[in-house]
Amino acid sequence: MRQISRDDLAALSAAATASPRRRANLNIHEHLDDPVQRLAIAMEPDTLVLPHRHPHTWELLFPLKGRFIVLYFDDAGHVTHRQILGEESALIETPPGQWHAVLSQDTGGVIFEVKHGPYTPLASYDIHDWRQEDTPLQTRALLDWYARAQIGDRFPD
Repeated sequence: MRQISRDDLAALSAAATASPRRRANLNIHEHLDDPVQRLAIAMEPDTLVLPHRHPHTWELLFPLKGRFIVLYFDDAGHVTHRQILGEESALIETPPGQWHAVLSQDTGGVIFEVKHGPYTPLASYDIHDWRQEDTPLQTRALLDWYARAQIGDRFPD
């Protein structure tokens, strides 16, 4: 039997807070080549998840603790869908190939992710980075834009 306890969530959140990336994960699957990847991901509100896509798999997300903004984008970077997990909905399934990003709205937030394995790192063409430079100011601007972006909006150049 595998489980995630409240203590596990607290420890995972503490690990995310201490991490330079401001996130940490707890894998439920045993191996990276498992056919189904299952993991809890603690994300602080200043965690940057760049818009990305998984060409080979759907991705199922549901919040274990906190709220998360999930944004979908078209190929040009326009927001096509906005959902707040943990508030407006309890679960969202992203289809294969769909550009998306996630923003934690709450300190100590933990989201659960399920997708097809095996784990494969994303190719550079499956990650979109709208920042002109990789600086803390540009990262903050992108996170602030995620928080207020609405359907039809496009990240300013």
